[in-house]
Amino acid sequence: MKHFGLMTIALSAAALLGSCESPEALGPDKDFKYTIDSFADLKVMRYRIPGWENLSLQQKEYAYHLAEAAKYGRDILWDQNCKENLRIRHAVEAILGADGISTDTPEYQDFLVYAKRLFFSNGMHHHYAEDKFVPACPREYFASLLAAAGVQDEDLLEIIYNPDIYPQRRSTNTSGDIVKQSAVNFYDGVTRDEVEKYYAGIVNPSDPEPISYGLNTKVVKKDGKIQELPWKIGGIYSPALEKICEELSLAQAVAENDIQKRAIGLLIDYYRTGDLRTWDAFNIEWVKDTLGTVDFINGFIEDYNDPLGRKASWEGYVNIKDFEASKRTEILSANAQWFEDNSPVDPRFKKATVKGISAKVINAVCLAGDSYPSTPIGINLPNADWIRKEHGSKSVTIANITHTYDYSAQEMPTSTLAEFAYDQKEIDLAKKWGTLADEIHTDLHECLGHGSGQLLPGVSTTAMGEYASALEEARADLFGLYYTADPKMVELGIMPDKEAYKAEYANYIRNGLMVQFTRVELGRPNTEAHMQNRKLIAEWCFEKGAADKVIEKKVRDGKTYFVVNDYVKLRALFAELLAEVQRIKSEGDYEAGKNLIETYAVHIDPDLHREVLDRYKSLNLKPYGGFINPDIVPVVKDGKVVDYEPVYTDDYLAQMLHYGKKYKTLD
Repeated sequence: MKHFGLMTIALSAAALLGSCESPEALGPDKDFKYTIDSFADLKVMRYRIPGWENLSLQQKEYAYHLAEAAKYGRDILWDQNCKENLRIRHAVEAILGADGISTDTPEYQDFLVYAKRLFFSNGMHHHYAEDKFVPACPREYFASLLAAAGVQDEDLLEIIYNPDIYPQRRSTNTSGDIVKQSAVNFYDGVTRDEVEKYYAGIVNPSDPEPISYGLNTKVVKKDGKIQELPWKIGGIYSPALEKICEELSLAQAVAENDIQKRAIGLLIDYYRTGDLRTWDAFNIEWVKDTLGTVDFINGFIEDYNDPLGRKASWEGYVNIKDFEASKRTEILSANAQWFEDNSPVDPRFKKATVKGISAKVINAVCLAGDSYPSTPIGINLPNADWIRKEHGSKSVTIANITHTYDYSAQEMPTSTLAEFAYDQKEIDLAKKWGTLADEIHTDLHECLGHGSGQLLPGVSTTAMGEYASALEEARADLFGLYYTADPKMVELGIMPDKEAYKAEYANYIRNGLMVQFTRVELGRPNTEAHMQNRKLIAEWCFEKGAADKVIEKKVRDGKTYFVVNDYVKLRALFAELLAEVQRIKSEGDYEAGKNLIETYAVHIDPDLHREVLDRYKSLNLKPYGGFINPDIVPVVKDGKVVDYEPVYTDDYLAQMLHYGKKYKTLD
């Protein structure tokens, strides 16, 4: 990653726009409640694992140990997000476990909301907006809770309540020093200039197989010198990594094939040594495994949380393949070269030979680290450009997560689709094709978009700096948007109707220009990379197509709507912007990338923002969603494990407290 962060955290159309009928989904279980909790601006859901019952005992055991390995990394992410997070969490856990505290007061309920938000965000900063949040209960009341729980920590309340202490997890104030201003625990005592000079001195931009320098280290200044402290066994996070490796070793013993065994062995070696060449070797081996049913992610992977886009947050993911649904993505993979050759970008930036594109639809088994409880709906890895070019990549669309968003929306009496779509024609289009078209766009984004294009020789993978993540997501989204409407999609049997793409175009523009701002506090800028990506695309197309009214702003009964009038011209605008964003990445044009983001992606019209928030508030919905995991439980008979069963708990707080006890590895 910039290794570029390639995880699609963007929610599905169903999640953002309300209930849509899915032609491919089997449909919700009417006896299963998907939405289990809601508070603040969040709702918590639970997902089922289709296909689990078809796994062999060996495959279930393999998945079980991979899931345990994933969950043992939880404390790493909390500490990475801010060095005070674990301290706060342990105090909150102590309060929740204390006896004699009255829980039926308004003040305690305010505290409880804070606790739930803290668990959801893996720390004291909003998981999406990245701003610090504080408890609604009075500071004095929180102090009484700490005393009742026997927590003696004089400075803790100031850290929790003072809005000027660690105000943002990842600073977006480009006029200041974004390293010193960020709350993340990736740096200590260093400035942005010092960090960039340090890496400039060790990175070789002409290396055909560049190391992702800094991916798994903390940069500090000691005795006046800049140095890196590695995250490895024997270094930072050693207790957590030791437990992870114990479970990985158990998984390795029951892996499905030799490729998986070799890959896990390399991953364990990487955690023991911190050697990034071993990390690359693991990714190359991991990409080769295309036949296994069970797959996983485990490591320091995505760099969205680092203000400089270099340090990776820890995450884990375990999944099983959905063989029937994967037929669609396998068709895309088989035709990857056609899509690359016909992309509307400069031929200099196209790959002459597309290698190893592996795509499938999966069902999540366990979410962990930076994927828990808020998770992506699609993933494309590994992130190193040279590995993708020479060895290929894996792309997945996560079906049971996408469908759970849809099923949860169907449980709600209102929807944003009905509120923000201009007329019944738009609503009908979205209900008929919206979910499927959105899933296909995600397939294109992950399977082909992130893997498309190439850097020119000598261009650094970190050239786009703090703008890299938003630009890379825009590039992949534009690739998907352009091809969603291509006749080739109907020819391949992926898109069922030549008009179906219009549902995705209408939803994307409506969301990018308006609906997604339900997630941003009034007066705040648009800072999250995926939201910046969508605003950039929609705003740029709205402006460039204004003369022809490609997208028209309409006001009716005091309400604003954005309506696509010309879908063909809109596709041409997507092509034009895709060509420019690819050029920016391929040439490493930092100033052009910065200009795109700062001009189109950050600033929200305050009047429109206020209107959107008011309209959304009347729907009584939550703009963000996340998940709890099924508990995979060994079934023991006569002292022997004979099965592993998923238990679908419906208690969000109980799972958070259980994880805090069982998977605690760091103080």
